[in-house]
Amino acid sequence: MNSAIIEIDVHNKSCAQARAMISAILYKSKGVYRIRVIHGCHGGTAIRDMIRTEFPKRKGVIRVESVGEGRSEIVLREY
Repeated sequence: MNSAIIEIDVHNKSCAQARAMISAILYKSKGVYRIRVIHGCHGGTAIRDMIRTEFPKRKGVIRVESVGEGRSEIVLREY
């Protein structure tokens, strides 16, 4: 992957499915600055909460930011 920002949509996924999708992208994230995750906001907060609590602890992740309602960004490098 060589885009500066990768965007994935995890609507209608379980936490385990979303975690697996995000983890796979992190593994292949050479050259990526951010992973933008669209998790939605009206179907509950389980995926959002999982992203914001688990992924800041991952190797290579600087921080996780809220970027509006229903989206989070996992920051891997600064611009």
